[in-house]
Amino acid sequence: MRIAQISIKNFRGICEGKLALPGHAVLIGDNNSGKSSVIEAIDLALGPDRINRSAAIDEHDFYAGRYLDADGNPIPIEVEVTIVDLNPEQVRHFKGNLEFWDETAGALIAGPPIAAIEGQNVKEALRVGFRGWYEPEDDDFKAGTFFCSPPQDSGEQPPFRTNDKRLCGFLLLRALRTGSRALSLERGSLLDIILRVQELRPKMWEKVLEQLRVLPVAADPELGITQILSGVQTAIRLWDALQILHLTA
Repeated sequence: MRIAQISIKNFRGICEGKLALPGHAVLIGDNNSGKSSVIEAIDLALGPDRINRSAAIDEHDFYAGRYLDADGNPIPIEVEVTIVDLNPEQVRHFKGNLEFWDETAGALIAGPPIAAIEGQNVKEALRVGFRGWYEPEDDDFKAGTFFCSPPQDSGEQPPFRTNDKRLCGFLLLRALRTGSRALSLERGSLLDIILRVQELRPKMWEKVLEQLRVLPVAADPELGITQILSGVQTAIRLWDALQILHLTA
């Protein structure tokens, strides 16, 4: 799979924009030119790390910090990602949400004639959207990801859930997720994200604690902590004794 197009509104330093991506793309530009904002916008729509956050966005994510208009109505962050080159498993899973993308025109095929989808450069496409806004009643920021197709009469699109992201997700590898930290269980590391997306809860730390309980650390004179621990224990006993005297006085 690959991202063919992304549109962004009211996010970070981007008021509104649309970016078409070819088969291989590299984002190049000066500092503060919007490269990271584009990547972060994709992460909002497809990133599995966002599913475990209490709030996917905050006031700093809105363009110019504006999340309410002059009348107090929310100004939402909106992201739409178009994905093509889906594999057979993805096509089967998302078959009810697929559209058709004309690679030559660089656009979705809006509708009839049916023959238009049989072109050589036409392929299945999946559109995923993100919407984030400020909710005055809760005094909090809300967000959700959803399928853009098919359009619903109610206006509420079906949600793009965790199970969907397992088949069609996006990993943003920041500095702390690479190198030696990638395989640590530090929150936000690559391994941590994979385990949470797969809903795995490793019990390795329980075994470590069991081993530490029987490890004679304090008995090793080379560590030099036996005297310190003994002093702490003596101080605690003295404190307990003083508390007993205070209660009985």
